[in-house]
Amino acid sequence: MEFNLQTLRFNATEKLVEYVNKKVAKLEKNPDIQTVDLTLKVVKPETANNKEAHLHVVMPGQTFHVEKVADTFEEAVDNCVDVVRRSLEKTK
Repeated sequence: MEFNLQTLRFNATEKLVEYVNKKVAKLEKNPDIQTVDLTLKVVKPETANNKEAHLHVVMPGQTFHVEKVADTFEEAVDNCVDVVRRSLEKTK
């Protein structure tokens, strides 16, 4: 599985990168996944719910794309990974 992390409008801390890697590693249980692209961006710095996560998962014959907005990047990433994991379970 190839994993790509992109951050827009901010620099990710090591702690955030480690957290994201740990969460995305849960998707490795599915051997069919070819690539996982995660984009994190700050929408409006002065407002609540301004952290956006876009998760794009590519498998042979299927593609999953999830977008979530939350107060923290950790919460947004959690929500994205949960949605993809549930979708993968349904397609088995």
